[in-house]
Amino acid sequence: MFAALADPTRRDLIDQLASTGPTNASILAQAYPVSRQAIVKHLGLLHDAGILSAERFGNEVRYNLVAGALNPATLWMERVGGDWDRRVTALQKRLSER
Repeated sequence: MFAALADPTRRDLIDQLASTGPTNASILAQAYPVSRQAIVKHLGLLHDAGILSAERFGNEVRYNLVAGALNPATLWMERVGGDWDRRVTALQKRLSER
């Protein structure tokens, strides 16, 4: 999941889908200076990571966000971030005591 989220274009595609709802690659590609095929590859990686669903309607594939797909990553980042916050606070306290 983090590999899929590492690319700024893929994160932007997630933002677009969150705003627009289900849509196809041709519509999504209009906002980028890359080919539709490049956008399809990005969407495929997000789909493989479980972040997007893909539903075929005739010749068209509509992509949509999977509800809750980012929750495990968010929870992990909150836990790790909280650990770091506690460590930094302890270090600051220790340094202020000197």
